[in-house]
Amino acid sequence: MHDDEFGFGTQIRKSPYFDATVRWGAKGFSVYNHMYIPRDFGDPEQNFWNLVNEAILCDVAVERQVEITGPDAAKFVQMLTPRDLSKMAVGQCKYILITNAEGGILNDPILLRLAENHFWISLADSDILLWAQGVAVHSGLDVQICEPDVSPLQLQGPKSGEIMRALFGDEIMDLKYYWLRELELDGIPLIVSRTGWSSELGYEIYLRDSAHGDILWETIMAAGMEFGLKPGHTSSIRRIEGGMLSYHADADIHTNPYELGLGRLVNLDMEAEFIGKAALQRIHDEGVTRKQVGLIIDADPLKGPNTTFWTINREGAEIGKVTSAVYSPRLKKNIALAMVSVEHAEIGTPVEVVLPSGPTTATVAERPFYDPKKRLAAA
Repeated sequence: MHDDEFGFGTQIRKSPYFDATVRWGAKGFSVYNHMYIPRDFGDPEQNFWNLVNEAILCDVAVERQVEITGPDAAKFVQMLTPRDLSKMAVGQCKYILITNAEGGILNDPILLRLAENHFWISLADSDILLWAQGVAVHSGLDVQICEPDVSPLQLQGPKSGEIMRALFGDEIMDLKYYWLRELELDGIPLIVSRTGWSSELGYEIYLRDSAHGDILWETIMAAGMEFGLKPGHTSSIRRIEGGMLSYHADADIHTNPYELGLGRLVNLDMEAEFIGKAALQRIHDEGVTRKQVGLIIDADPLKGPNTTFWTINREGAEIGKVTSAVYSPRLKKNIALAMVSVEHAEIGTPVEVVLPSGPTTATVAERPFYDPKKRLAAA
């Protein structure tokens, strides 16, 4: 399979791992943050089992970094998010929301603090580099904002710790969940964090020089062979099981944190002013009219994730939409994340979902669907 089989033009960037993923069997790509991301290494169900039983290596260089430095970096980063960062230590990572003046969610990235005045925002799929640079213009704060030459890989699954030990030695085993470490591998400069988009034990390996992309991929795959490591792609099955958001699907600029049950990521009591504070205070006080829920959909196993939003009805009226749906071979159920009117959000509520094949019954369920306390990822 040759590079020229994949071509959206030069405006879509290729990661430093692109050629390696093609060599290792990537058969299809989509676009995320203006870059190719591998989406197909064969059977998505086998990819899921590889993830939950052994380990997979995923090219997620599309998680672009917004680097914020300068004397006012910490103050500026706090302006972007409603999560209280006052106790965030150097070497720590946090899942944050970035909100606009109306309280709408612009991104749900991981924030990494590399030094006192050095942050990376590891992005979901939206142009926060431009947002941050725009906010900085009239902020009066002394910051520098750029996209550095940084490209992450995700090593995820129960065997990922053993593979990391083979690569980096025993000392990597004490890296805590949502913390990072600056490392080198055969002279290749890296940041390694205990994070990932899988709800499994996992690590993200941030390459700091794209010239080493090919050799880094091959080095990790070689070290992982004895542990059953496979090339893979982020698993829609596992992330929906884990109730993890996909930006543009489960959340967007018109969604606020309270609708998603993410009020814990909003601190209205802190002194710091952040963008959207007044709006989020109002939303908090007034309450929301819709809410994200889980759904169990009664139908034959879905052949793949939904590609459109499916209408949800109750008693003849439209009450919401399915945002992400997939068949879980582990749970042997069609599971989904959905946004519904609050009066229909109680667990156990029967609803109707209009699939492409026609309407079917479904039931509001708790989410996450599997390992709700994330014991696997935090182990």
